[in-house]
Amino acid sequence: MKKALIVRGGWEGHEPGPVSEILAAALRENDVAVEISETLASFEDEAKLVSLDLIVPIWTMGTIERNQLNGLLNAVRGGVGIAGVHGGMGDAFRQETEFQYMVGGQWVAHPGNDGVRYTVEITDVPSPITAGLHDFEVTSEHYFMHVDPGNTVLAITRFGDTVMPVTWTKMYGKGRVFYCSLGHVAQVFEQDPQILTMVTRGMLWAAEGKALAEAAG
Repeated sequence: MKKALIVRGGWEGHEPGPVSEILAAALRENDVAVEISETLASFEDEAKLVSLDLIVPIWTMGTIERNQLNGLLNAVRGGVGIAGVHGGMGDAFRQETEFQYMVGGQWVAHPGNDGVRYTVEITDVPSPITAGLHDFEVTSEHYFMHVDPGNTVLAITRFGDTVMPVTWTKMYGKGRVFYCSLGHVAQVFEQDPQILTMVTRGMLWAAEGKALAEAAG
């Protein structure tokens, strides 16, 4: 059975408790053993981290100690997958550029704040994460982000003529990285079932990378 660690906390406006319970339930329904931690000190135990298949940080803003960050980065470089949503991964630890590089993006603004109605478009990039999904609308924060041009973009939104990635994958060392900018609060996952489907598939995709890397030697 695959093992995942969810580390939740940070700014309470993003509902880290309810959001983490939604993601934990989705993983457990797919036979992933989930542990939930409420302290960044969990990242200090590198021996434990490297035994995992997946790490899900849900920690908007905040600061992280150097040994905690290094433990996390080293685990992902070594093959442990990482997956997250919205500010819980895309606006965490604002001073840590290496964390942002691993994620593949960083929040910049959400014009109009919460309550913006916008369209999420599924790209034509073949992926098990978005297979069979179609464009949908959501009412939430509309995330404008700095993004790595090397990301594999699976879903987008638009700010006028600007195409903005919503969902992407990338590699960080041997580790698979999945990110989706949706998930401002728990209620967002109720707006369209495709949102949780996409995020669940993304988490599972990230969790599969370690075993594949080990099998490849």
